[in-house]
Amino acid sequence: MENGFEYERAVRSASVMDELAAALAPLLRPGDIVMLNGDLGAGKTRFVQGVARALGIREDVTSPTFTILISYEAPAFPLNHFDLYRLDGPEELDDIGYWDVIEGGGATFVEWADKFPGEYPEDCLEMHVSVDDGGVRTVRVRARGERGSELLAQWAADERAGWNRPA
Repeated sequence: MENGFEYERAVRSASVMDELAAALAPLLRPGDIVMLNGDLGAGKTRFVQGVARALGIREDVTSPTFTILISYEAPAFPLNHFDLYRLDGPEELDDIGYWDVIEGGGATFVEWADKFPGEYPEDCLEMHVSVDDGGVRTVRVRARGERGSELLAQWAADERAGWNRPA
């Protein structure tokens, strides 16, 4: 269930993407899910890297394109990072333990989530990153469900995030 509001932000540099990620990180709780969509090179992995750093993860965070899932141990809870790009059908989600991981005890980020829109969890944030010809990224986030709405409202209230509500 979507809550009817959406936020967006122009992101003109990698440091701004890191600030946006750092504003979300302290709000995350085990069980939170962020569905990440956008073209290749849009900044999905960069965003997860920023969240990971802000959560205290010191190891290199890379795109799990070939491994599908990488989990990182943060001081408070695990950070799970999926990349669904190489999957061909939603039946493969069961094969990789997708539902077990997202229903587990960590915060989960899913790149290329829009490959399987019928497989979105009911409660999550949907994030889309697009890039214009000048390299400026636009990040749009929409909430689904009660926790998604709560999380987006908290994130939107943080001045560091710099969100603008679209008309």
